[in-house]
Amino acid sequence: MLTQNAKLLLIGQVTALSNVPIRTIRYYESLGLIESGDRTGGGFRQFDESVLARLAFIKRSQSLGLSLQEISELLKVYDRGQLPCDDVKAKLKNKIVEIDQQIDELLTLRSELGGILSGWENFNTLQAGTICPVIQKN
Repeated sequence: MLTQNAKLLLIGQVTALSNVPIRTIRYYESLGLIESGDRTGGGFRQFDESVLARLAFIKRSQSLGLSLQEISELLKVYDRGQLPCDDVKAKLKNKIVEIDQQIDELLTLRSELGGILSGWENFNTLQAGTICPVIQKN
């Protein structure tokens, strides 16, 4: 949210202070995650200093596995004047469930790969309809 008395930053300054590339800032703006205020006479975007906190929140949320859609939902709660902490907690709990499912899937895959490798057979001739008989025989 833009405030009238805050210092305005150009997109290059936002990039330097946040370590978020200009292209990403433009993308986030197109998604509505951040907003710029008026443009300068030369057409450059101007951002309120509060954009730095939003970018930090977005980066941290992404590092915790949240999607941009999920982050957008959280920022909408915040923009309505509410803290999204309960929503963050629920989303992080869901991430743990997803991670546990991925771990189970990866362990199953690991076991399958180990089985294929333990029963490895060398095939020296091409067989019609197969690319690698070891993978395709089951």
